[in-house]
Amino acid sequence: MQALAKKNIPFIFLAVISVFWAFYYQSPNALNGHGVEKPEWLLLIDGLVVLPILCFWFVKDKKEAAIKAVAYSCLIILLGSFVISESSKVVWPYLESLRYLAIATFIVLEITTILTVFFAIKASLTKEQDPDLAISRPIERILGKGAISSLLSFEARVWTYALFSKKIKQQNFIGDSHFSCHKKDGAQSNQLGFILIILFELPAMHLLLHFLWSPFAANFTTALTLLGLVFFIAEYKAIAIRPISIVPDSIIVRYGIWNPLRIALSEIAHVQPNSIFIRRSGNVNRFNLSGNPNVEIKLNSGKLIYLGVDSPNEFILAIEKYREKLL
Repeated sequence: MQALAKKNIPFIFLAVISVFWAFYYQSPNALNGHGVEKPEWLLLIDGLVVLPILCFWFVKDKKEAAIKAVAYSCLIILLGSFVISESSKVVWPYLESLRYLAIATFIVLEITTILTVFFAIKASLTKEQDPDLAISRPIERILGKGAISSLLSFEARVWTYALFSKKIKQQNFIGDSHFSCHKKDGAQSNQLGFILIILFELPAMHLLLHFLWSPFAANFTTALTLLGLVFFIAEYKAIAIRPISIVPDSIIVRYGIWNPLRIALSEIAHVQPNSIFIRRSGNVNRFNLSGNPNVEIKLNSGKLIYLGVDSPNEFILAIEKYREKLL
């Protein structure tokens, strides 16, 4: 928790100085001589000197620190272009002109990264490696492990299962025992029904928005809906392919396209069947689409993990056998 708090200090600093300097430049007050003195160098030092230093000081992963420093600096430049009056800008117009170079560089890097990751994932999948590792390793090789790589791994998993699901074989996943979860209470069938509903209503919604609101609103909403549809199609395919697996020392929970969760067997207090509805809370993780989850895993920390699997009794027995081997 302490490391996480330190990692967030640059963002907290960004939020504080954004509010403070927006107030300073936009309103006459005692700090700026009631609107007489509003020099740009004050925001320049805080946003483009102190903030990047904090990023590199508090973020251990230097790649992530560099990305955050550049992103936060761009936000500060954008803020300054709105809050600093034109009469007070000396250096700022030159900084603003850099945004076109930053946008072009960002687009080139994004396209390069996407193509690199795409071909790396495709090559890894053909080598019969664990599909999760085939997706995450090329991204982590470029960005390192962290929140950004986890987010990009999730996004890459969405497109991989949406476009290349036929290349992914369940037997290539790491694990001694695999358990499925797509048949429970018709989970995958319900997903297919939801996808069909979206497809049927999409043309009608587009026409309605086009004539009652505006063509832009119709196109924008349709584009967002299609992106959401990609997610649902990937989830529909992934839930039948990605198993919940048991290895000698842990359980690997893969559910749909979400990032895998590894549960150490030594951290499990008990495993038991469940048949009741479970509400969401900060102490509960649920991996279940339809009906009530049928397996409860309680950790030594008190955290509860609920799963919906196709064969709950066999799954619980398998866990107990592996736990007995550790004793």
